Amino acid sequence: MMRFKAKVAHKFAESPLLELRLPAWRSRLMALLILFSFVVLIGRAFYLQILDTDFLQEKGESRYRRDIEITASRGRIADRHGDVLAISTPMRSIWAVPPAVQLSAEQTQQLATLLETDAQALTRKLTTDKPFVFLRRQIPPPVAAQVAALKLPGIGQDKEYRRFYPTGEMTAHMVGFTGVDDRGLEGAELAFHGKLLGTPGSRSVIKDRRGQIVEEDVGAIKPPQDGEDINLALDSKVQYLVYSQLKQAIADSKAKAGGVVVLDARTGEILALANWPTYNPNNRTDLSGAQLRNRALTDTFEPGSTLKPFTIALAMDSGKVRFDTPINCAPGRLRIGTATISDTHRYGVLSVAEVIQKSSNVGASKIAAMLPAQAMWAMFDGVGFGQVPALGFPGAVSGRVRPWKTWRPIEQATMSFGHGISVSLIQLARAYTVFARDGDLVPLSLTRVASPRPRGEQVFSPQTAREVRAMLEMAVRPGGTAPRAQIPGYRVAGKTGTARKLEGGRYSTKKYVASFVGFAPASDPRLVVAVMIDEPRGKYYGGEVAAPVFAAVMAGTLRTLGIAPDAPLEVAQSAKPATKARL
Repeated sequence: MMRFKAKVAHKFAESPLLELRLPAWRSRLMALLILFSFVVLIGRAFYLQILDTDFLQEKGESRYRRDIEITASRGRIADRHGDVLAISTPMRSIWAVPPAVQLSAEQTQQLATLLETDAQALTRKLTTDKPFVFLRRQIPPPVAAQVAALKLPGIGQDKEYRRFYPTGEMTAHMVGFTGVDDRGLEGAELAFHGKLLGTPGSRSVIKDRRGQIVEEDVGAIKPPQDGEDINLALDSKVQYLVYSQLKQAIADSKAKAGGVVVLDARTGEILALANWPTYNPNNRTDLSGAQLRNRALTDTFEPGSTLKPFTIALAMDSGKVRFDTPINCAPGRLRIGTATISDTHRYGVLSVAEVIQKSSNVGASKIAAMLPAQAMWAMFDGVGFGQVPALGFPGAVSGRVRPWKTWRPIEQATMSFGHGISVSLIQLARAYTVFARDGDLVPLSLTRVASPRPRGEQVFSPQTAREVRAMLEMAVRPGGTAPRAQIPGYRVAGKTGTARKLEGGRYSTKKYVASFVGFAPASDPRLVVAVMIDEPRGKYYGGEVAAPVFAAVMAGTLRTLGIAPDAPLEVAQSAKPATKARL
């Protein structure tokens, strides 16, 4: 029986059906591939564990090691003399890792008390599904130390900074403010955000599974790079003077709002800029849009008669008129189509200089009629109207100057005395530097300029600029429209403006904008001051409302900067205001 089974097995093994039909080299190839794979795996393991351990070390450390950001301090903002306008103070932010938080009711109440929040609101934050939440940002370090002393699981804190503004509402619209994440939101804080921000650093720590730091600074520390300090052109002393005078003027005239700009005519620096209403950047609760608006840059208005000198300067440059060319302004009215242009008084024949001195709308309209519309538009464009000021300041607007091809004769006439065109206060102040200088226009600067700038873009000839300057001096003398702009000991030049406000496409009969723009000393102009009072009640002419603010601001600034008088004191004191000069 056994022999039979052996024979059967032998025959079965020798069956041709069970013979290996694959070539022998294939099996050898597979064996070599498997062997090669093992060699590669062994080589890779040797490389990672012996020659280059960084990869596995990084993966291992990622389970317990964390890189914590070290916040960089934001750069300071200072005035031209180095007085601090904005500085960062160290604060703390309290955060939580909700999955790791295990607090009793008593601990929750203690933490809520320190963070000045409701216990129920705090509980909702701690029980959220989010892996990380901030419980409170920017709290004082002493309070943060009390939180740390509780040693609560899953609760941590980081260093951050809070912006502090020592000058408060006085410089609010110039300096601006930052948000809770230290990003600039308004003013210089936004305009220079890239330079002020700085670069954060980092440090490595070891944390347990609950997110608690168990070992500090286990690796190299990358120090933060603090932001760059910015020195504005602003002068804090001049700014305080401007702010206080504007605030008083708004209260006296019961006006809705107002603004004042002070420029250095030689360098284009903005020495002061104030608006009312304003706000305290250190306490921004319950702010309104009216408080936040930087009106000197974001609001436009029809400038009224302050634009007359530009029309006359163009006519003089074009050879149409001279300083003493007679202009018949009788009988005080001028009809163009269906519209009538009127003067406040019935003037007869006035010289071109007297058109400025008396502020004759009829005279300005007749001079504008001598000019091509395209040339007049090009002049407005040349002094910066209809363009966003190249300041990099947030919110600055371009104003409105319509294309010259659409102008009708009545529109060209009204634009000659500042109606049908809109400008911002900063644009108007800059435009007047062409008369304070020799007809050239320099760019404005928010930051300090080391030396007087070379000649800018020529708009009018030097001779025309000097002659218009003399006309503007006449406007503030007795018989002019702004004797209240005079300053004892100094020669002053400037122009008043009074314009009705547009509401619903129509001019209001009760709401006005009063303005005045001028410069001093007129013999060698150093400063340009522009004043705008929005909706004064009672008196509303620029010579009555805005000119006194100009005089107070200019007088104080000239003395603050130590600029020598250029007129005999007794002559300036003997000048008496004209009783009927209003416009």
